[in-house]
Amino acid sequence: MSEFRSFRDQSLHYFMREHTEIPAGPIDSPAAWRGDDMRAHQADWLNQLSPAELNEIEQAADQAIGAGLEMSAVSKATFALPSLGPRIQNWREEISNGRGFVVVRGLPVAEWGREKSAFAYWGLGHHLGLPGAQNPQNELLGHVVDYGEEADNPLVRRYRTTGNIDFHCDAADVVGLLCLHTAKQGGQSRIVSSVAIYNQIVAERPDLIARLFDPMALDLRGEERDGDAGYISLPPCCYTEAGGLKTFYHSEYFRSAARHPDVTHDAPTSELLDLYDSLCLRPDFQLDMWLEPGDMQFISNHTTVHSRTEYEDWPERDRKRHLLRLWLSL
Repeated sequence: MSEFRSFRDQSLHYFMREHTEIPAGPIDSPAAWRGDDMRAHQADWLNQLSPAELNEIEQAADQAIGAGLEMSAVSKATFALPSLGPRIQNWREEISNGRGFVVVRGLPVAEWGREKSAFAYWGLGHHLGLPGAQNPQNELLGHVVDYGEEADNPLVRRYRTTGNIDFHCDAADVVGLLCLHTAKQGGQSRIVSSVAIYNQIVAERPDLIARLFDPMALDLRGEERDGDAGYISLPPCCYTEAGGLKTFYHSEYFRSAARHPDVTHDAPTSELLDLYDSLCLRPDFQLDMWLEPGDMQFISNHTTVHSRTEYEDWPERDRKRHLLRLWLSL
């Protein structure tokens, strides 16, 4: 049995969002936060690993590496975290039903090196959820680093460049980032509550709310299988009273779907995308995070959208900005 979900299975799981109704008004939820509030309460979402917890993680990573396990064979059972496990479940609850994100600080990545740090991150992820592949080639840990690809190429994946990344969600319940090296300048992680954005649209343009719950074409950017159309259609928002609002938003991929001859954007679609993007850019909605080496950020792709600012990298290869990305199903 595989210890991770394939890219296809993870995407199907993520997009299997229940929907029963369009909410009658704004949504009252701890996930409907504003950046100002989160900046004032950093202690609520920033978690420091203790020496005992780090020792437990290191022992589990050393055992996995010493046993010759491939990363794909690591599981919750083979990566024992008996003391840290209950705390991880609290993080899981906060991501699923609370504010929608946590930051965990203190992994000694410089001391442990890339291999042990990667195993530690992957193993910890198994206690938070079920890891999954990030592309059809079943890449398990994505390397967020500048590959020197053209930032102005409309189809390049932006994380492979030094350019700005617009606000979006990934096709997994949770996206995690582990910082190995920071940039020379810029490159901060920026997140916004998609529930707070929804409530603002209710206040400003209630006539556009219904459009959020109708299918919208999403460009597949070459990741479709042979014979598939170049896009899929799905609603940005789904809602149930029990499960709350779940949003998938990716302006760049929604917009580029119009390159296909059978996709057109009517006026409500264009107005909605413009409004959503403009709200995400408002400083009062944003929370910036300057992730330091050893910081792990985990955010919900159902209640949070994320972006990254443009950055200037170090000229030395071994100092270049480098993060490991993890996708999880809960």
